[in-house]
Amino acid sequence: MQIIADLHAHSRFSRATSQKMNLYEMEAWAVKKGIGLLSTTDWLHGIWFKEITSQVEEVDKGIFQIKDSVFPKEKRVKFLLSTEISSIYSQGESVRKIHSLIFSPSINASEKLYKELLKRGCKLMSDGRPIVGISCLELLKIVLNIDKDFLLIPAHAWTPWFGIYGSKSGFNSLNECFGEMEKYIYAIETGLSSDPIMNWQIKELEKRSLISCSDAHSGMKLGREATVFHWKTNPKNQNTNIKFNYQEILSAIRQDDKGKLKIAYTIEFFPEEGKYHWSGHRNCNVKYSPSDIKEKGITCPVCGNKLVVGVENRVIDLANKEIDMNELVYEKNTSGMIFVCDKNKKRRPFISIIPLYEILLEINNNSPTKALSAYENLTSNFTSEFDILIKQSYDNIRSFAGPDLEKAIKIIRERKVYVDPGYDGVFGKVKIFKDHENNENKEDQPGLF
Repeated sequence: MQIIADLHAHSRFSRATSQKMNLYEMEAWAVKKGIGLLSTTDWLHGIWFKEITSQVEEVDKGIFQIKDSVFPKEKRVKFLLSTEISSIYSQGESVRKIHSLIFSPSINASEKLYKELLKRGCKLMSDGRPIVGISCLELLKIVLNIDKDFLLIPAHAWTPWFGIYGSKSGFNSLNECFGEMEKYIYAIETGLSSDPIMNWQIKELEKRSLISCSDAHSGMKLGREATVFHWKTNPKNQNTNIKFNYQEILSAIRQDDKGKLKIAYTIEFFPEEGKYHWSGHRNCNVKYSPSDIKEKGITCPVCGNKLVVGVENRVIDLANKEIDMNELVYEKNTSGMIFVCDKNKKRRPFISIIPLYEILLEINNNSPTKALSAYENLTSNFTSEFDILIKQSYDNIRSFAGPDLEKAIKIIRERKVYVDPGYDGVFGKVKIFKDHENNENKEDQPGLF
């Protein structure tokens, strides 16, 4: 039994977020996608927090469900209290801009943090993801002083502008940011522009968990990345609504041997599709690969300013080792999905996907109307998105949806997609069928990045 979890998204109270993003909208999309656990998002916003507390009921300690959900019991989605905070402050003669995810063990603990931040002059009603002038270290101290079961996780850790390792406003290490309190950082969120292989090269992450989340601003974007939790021993009750609590999720992320759950694997974007994977300048239409940076430097040839250094280059700068292809194992499950593992099995494996709607767009000649219609038909009358992407047999997919979707799913599961890397805020362009027929005899696996 597994729990597919997306623990970082945003409500309609956050900037650039769909006004439809309330709990009911999130649950409806989660059911389509096959997500079992979601973030309540943005609970530091006072109005949104009142909505949350009036609309949910606690079904297990720290885990909630919508009181009047329209879905049957076996499909109802669970929620965990997590939110995001933007810290902007000066440290080491540099301005730091770091986003942190805060997981809360209870409504009571959340209320205490809300009041504590208000006392410090934080303007929590300005945005669902509030900006505070509190350092990450001080924020960590505040939450742990309120409740030791708060969890702070650096969000989208490699994003140039707001990641803890970001090239523009981040740090070179967790210790540089948190000092002796770094021992309380049990995980990082890898973000869309990096995958676990890239993070496996960073020494201080060797014993920390890697989580993946969507950072969705609309229902359709939920689950574009996710973290899958698994029971260490099979529970006696094998139904689809098995109970678990906040502490069990917390223990899994902390890698507590006594916990009932563990992280089984993560579901990833192909990182090249992320909008900060390579370096460049969007306004100057300049995009540099790591080899370009090595050859030409980081000065923009058009405007003369410093390029926005992308995630791949930043990983290279901070890595203590380079992962060799021989250190990776590609294991295919019974559905043909390739799981990427480290050779010594010390890390959690991962799979890489393309969201179903994007697949259907390519199949339907980039017609949003046809793609959305096909998506609704599949998720309403066939099965959930993740079940299609990861588990369903090729025969079943072909029988219900036709050979084009079957072929596309096979290419994705076997990691044979083509991606033109993103840079400086521009998403990469992913193609499933581009040049595929001409590359059948090439090496099956892609490069590391």
